[in-house]
Amino acid sequence: MLQQLHILNYAIIDELEVSFGAQLNIITGETGAGKSILMGALNLILGERADSAVLVDKEKKCVIEGTFKTSAEQVLNYLKENDLDEADSLLIRREINASGKSRAFINDTPVTLSQLQDLATKLVDLHQQFDTLDLGKADFQREVIDALAQTGALLNQYRTAYGQAQAAQKKWAALKAQQEAFAKEGDYLKFLYEELSEAGFKEQEVEELENEAKLLEHSEGIKGALSTVCYALSEGEQPMVQQLKSLLHQLEAYRQLLPGLPALIERLNSVQIELQDIAAELEGMQEQVSYDPRRAETINERLSVGYKLLKKHGLRDTAGLLNLQQEISIKLQNVLHLDEDIVAAQKEQERQAKAATDLAVQLTKKRTDVLAAFEKRVNELLARVGMPNARLKAQLKAGPLGPYGADQIEFLFDANKSNRFEPIRKVASGGELSRLMLSIKSQVAGSMQMPTLIFDEIDTGISGEAARQVGIIMKELAAGHQVICITHQPQIAAKADAHYFVYKQEENNVIRTRVRQLKEKERVEAIARMLSGEQLSEGILKVAREMILN
Repeated sequence: MLQQLHILNYAIIDELEVSFGAQLNIITGETGAGKSILMGALNLILGERADSAVLVDKEKKCVIEGTFKTSAEQVLNYLKENDLDEADSLLIRREINASGKSRAFINDTPVTLSQLQDLATKLVDLHQQFDTLDLGKADFQREVIDALAQTGALLNQYRTAYGQAQAAQKKWAALKAQQEAFAKEGDYLKFLYEELSEAGFKEQEVEELENEAKLLEHSEGIKGALSTVCYALSEGEQPMVQQLKSLLHQLEAYRQLLPGLPALIERLNSVQIELQDIAAELEGMQEQVSYDPRRAETINERLSVGYKLLKKHGLRDTAGLLNLQQEISIKLQNVLHLDEDIVAAQKEQERQAKAATDLAVQLTKKRTDVLAAFEKRVNELLARVGMPNARLKAQLKAGPLGPYGADQIEFLFDANKSNRFEPIRKVASGGELSRLMLSIKSQVAGSMQMPTLIFDEIDTGISGEAARQVGIIMKELAAGHQVICITHQPQIAAKADAHYFVYKQEENNVIRTRVRQLKEKERVEAIARMLSGEQLSEGILKVAREMILN
């Protein structure tokens, strides 16, 4: 329930505060007095886009605050799910600065505009003059029937099952697409795998063959260098090893006479032994190095195969070839199991589709069960609001499974008992749509658990007894909901539990919008003016009093 609306620096409102009652709140006033401005401000805290043009004083920000009292489970659950403070009293604030940027708050916690819009749908049902266009939309029509049929829990269960069925369908389709793709490239994958398997490369083989090829290419030079060094160390006229041995003999004679000499002799002896070992190893290495034309040819042939495969697949080394071979092997193995996977996926898809279909059948039954009573009640209300010849028919046709079941729901309308029912969007006039919308909402308001219903000039195109009946229907709605209604009809205004008058007032040469709640005498005078204008005769005042009393 909207308890209070506080507006600061919005359009021609510098500051305004309105407290609303729990039942039928009627707002009246001359055209242009600011009733639509009031609704515009309310729309902002319900999540409508902001515009800096609404600021009266460009030096100050615009602030709209709405205080709601609610214990509705859907609202409390929403606050909990979004980590917002849970309280029976809910403060929604919207701030707009001169640049047009806005901020939104729920119980002083900053929130996004989408969060504000989501919460607003659980607090307020706002019906404006052009919202009757919703009547022709399939989603709105389905929501009406679902509200009456109380399908909420079943619909959630169905939507989960439908989502799972869709996922299973996509998986099955993806596997079939994969099978079709493999049918086109399978032979090529087999060829690549056989080519790599036939090559049979081992880890690091290409790299090792490259090194061996370089060794063979330079074998003569390596052998010559090894031979020269061996000759210098241990052969020739004056081998280095023999010379070092002779030098050691000369020093040995003085080993005990010169301090430090024994250590140097030992070091030279170690060098001489090391040179002997080096010469022996070089000699053995020299014997191992030789040019083998057959081996060189084998290596080149093997490298040619390796280089061809590396270039073909855009790879750099043997490891890349082996990884590619493994990947192709996995793909081929997967294909072997693909037929089994497709069969399993098809069975799962059929199982999930059946589960969703079974729930859709239950939805259809619940919806069908309420159609007759819905049509009967709406048609009774249409007669009350001045449309005795009008008829509404709720048509339910079977269709494919969709997000909301397998039902295609459409409201058909016949304004003149012609028995030619057509879709509402094609045949109903503006005035007919307004009364039809009121008749429908009066039925579903309780089912949709909407604490507050707001009607902005829903009385367009009606007067007299039809307007009186609209007022009675709103009064009935107000027994279980807070209703706020902007109207020009005295028959509707007379039903108010709280009557608010919107007017303009000049202050310091500036026009401002003001709102005040009317007392009993003021109510009578306001309704009398709505009946006859400014001339208030005793007869008109008497009629106004009777309208209020009745």
